[in-house]
Amino acid sequence: MQIRSISFGAVITFLLMSLVAANPAWAWGKNGHRIAGEIASQHISPQVKAIMAELFPNRTLAEISTLADFNRSNPAEFWQKQAGPYHYVTVPDGTTYVDVGAPKQGDAYTGLQMFSEWVKDPKRSVAERQTALHFIVHIVGDLHQPLHVGNGKDRGGNDVKLDFFWESSNLHRIWDSGIIDQQKLSYTEYSDWLTRKMTPQQIAQWMEPDPMVWIQESYDIRNGIYTNNESENYNYVYAHIDALNRRLSQAGIRTAAYLNQLFVQ
Repeated sequence: MQIRSISFGAVITFLLMSLVAANPAWAWGKNGHRIAGEIASQHISPQVKAIMAELFPNRTLAEISTLADFNRSNPAEFWQKQAGPYHYVTVPDGTTYVDVGAPKQGDAYTGLQMFSEWVKDPKRSVAERQTALHFIVHIVGDLHQPLHVGNGKDRGGNDVKLDFFWESSNLHRIWDSGIIDQQKLSYTEYSDWLTRKMTPQQIAQWMEPDPMVWIQESYDIRNGIYTNNESENYNYVYAHIDALNRRLSQAGIRTAAYLNQLFVQ
């Protein structure tokens, strides 16, 4: 029995590793979301801390920030048929989100509204309220990644293929994780570094809970991060690292701002 148990465990481990390798998008962006979550945890109100203790005892905002991506593998109908569009919005060039609105299947903006209702609804189950809270944290982070405000032409930069540090990649992957991972910092090291660089004036200025503002900011940045080169490395990082770090910092502050407003007494 012991041999069979070990063998079964080895098979499961192999299958999981194979599945992750076949779906690398699952792992992309973990550090970015955790950095934003860790920054947010330093600015949330006592009311938000109480909700966290109720729904996710002994877990942090950084930990729950990646659950919306992790659950892409969840076989439940919600995750396979409904949740996908809640990670992005589409704003074609020359328009605004107000102009185009959300498609019928919804998007990150409508998902944020829906989950904000769920998490405060006492008629919802604990599991539904947990999903709502971790998806809120995730969506705020997503809307600060410029390519999650897509132009409707290239799947948020996923179709823009290029090498990054001599490995095959695409523009979306570079912004989700490539530049961040190239810094060789853990998410706690990265968040500490960004926190030390923030001024009180910046924090006050960035305490903006309106997702329309975040969307417009990402739209304004988006076109400037495209490249016509077939390969990018240090020069691209040098040109864009400040903008990326600012968006990570803002995502953390805005996550706190949004939750604080949502749970104000």
